[in-house]
Amino acid sequence: MAEVVIVRDEEAAATLVTAAMLELIRRKPDAVVGLATGSTPLASYRLLATRISDEGLDVSRVRAFALDEYVGLPPQHPQSYRSVITREVIEPLRLTPDLVHVPNGDPANIEHSAADYETAIRAAGGIDLQILGIGRTGHIGFNEPGSSLASLTRVKTLAEPTRADNARFFASAADVPTHCITQGIGTILRARHLLLLAFGPAKAGAIADAVEGPVSATRPGSAIQLHPHATVIVDEDAASQLQHADYYRHAWNNKPEWQGI
Repeated sequence: MAEVVIVRDEEAAATLVTAAMLELIRRKPDAVVGLATGSTPLASYRLLATRISDEGLDVSRVRAFALDEYVGLPPQHPQSYRSVITREVIEPLRLTPDLVHVPNGDPANIEHSAADYETAIRAAGGIDLQILGIGRTGHIGFNEPGSSLASLTRVKTLAEPTRADNARFFASAADVPTHCITQGIGTILRARHLLLLAFGPAKAGAIADAVEGPVSATRPGSAIQLHPHATVIVDEDAASQLQHADYYRHAWNNKPEWQGI
C-alpha cells in the first residue's frame, strides 16, 4: 500500500515535498530527480527554490529527467516541456542546464528518442525521487488508460480529455499536440521513491482508483501500488473518495519522525 498523507492545501504539501528533496540532495549532492510539469507541483518547486536560496545549498551536481514532452512542438515553444522545465525549475532552482534532460520530441529523431532516453536514465544510475501528478483519466506521465504496466519510454497518443485539460496552456484546443513521448509505467516504477501529488475534487476519483482500486492498465495510476516506496500527498478534496482516509490520517499522525516520508 502506498503511504497516503492528507494535508490542508498545496502549501502544506509543498513543505513535505521540499523536506524530502532537501534531505535527498544533502545526502546525495548528485541526486537524480524526476520532474513532473503542469500546475500540480508548482508550489513545491517555488518553495524548494526559496529554501535552496536561503540555505545556499549547492545543487550544481543535481541531475534531473522530465517525465514527458510533446511530439512536434519546438523546444523554444513556451509550452514545450523543455521551456516549462527551464522556466519553472532550472532557472529558479539554479540547476545546471546540461544536467536536466527532457525527451526529444523532434519528429526527425522520434524513432530512437525513446530508447535514447531510457539509456540516459540508466546511465545516470536511475531516478532517486520521482515527482508525479495524476490526470483525470488516471494517467501518470502521459500513460493513458490501457498503457502496459511494464511499458518503457515511448510515443503515445493523448486522450481527448487530456488534451482538453491541457488546452488552458495554449491559445486554442486545436493547438494542443496529439502525440507525446513519455516515460512508461515500467520506467516510472524503477525510480527509488515515488511522490505523487493531487489537489482538488476533480482528482478524487483518480486518486481513489490509484490508491484503493484494483491494479489495472485501465487505471494507470494504480501501478503505484506495486512500488515499495510510494508516497501520495493529497488535499481534503482529492482525498474525498478514499474509503480508508481515517486510517491514513491515523497512520500519518502516529508515524515515527525518523522515518520521514
